[in-house]
Amino acid sequence: MPTPTPDADARRAAIFAALGDETRLGVLERLVSGEAQSIARLTEGTGLTRQGLTKHLDVLAGAGLIRRVRAGRETLVALEPAPLAAAQGWLARISAEWDDALGRLKSFLEDKPH
Repeated sequence: MPTPTPDADARRAAIFAALGDETRLGVLERLVSGEAQSIARLTEGTGLTRQGLTKHLDVLAGAGLIRRVRAGRETLVALEPAPLAAAQGWLARISAEWDDALGRLKSFLEDKPH
């Protein structure tokens, strides 16, 4: 695994912190279709105010998970999938390292005379 850098660690931490909130996960779920949506549409049926949603969108934008696009007088919000793919790749590498370590431990224990 490559040596982590402070910038890469900070980006990953921001992504996982943003994903650690059920409201923000719900917003991302609504955006996963790929269609940019207005703030009004994203608040429908959530019980969130526009201001409350905007705070969550700020966190998601800060982590690079969404982008805001102007469409006339309206601001639309769209999913930015690259950071999610990067986080998924990082988790896959960590999982592979654990699998390797557990495999070595299993081999050691099986080869050890009893």
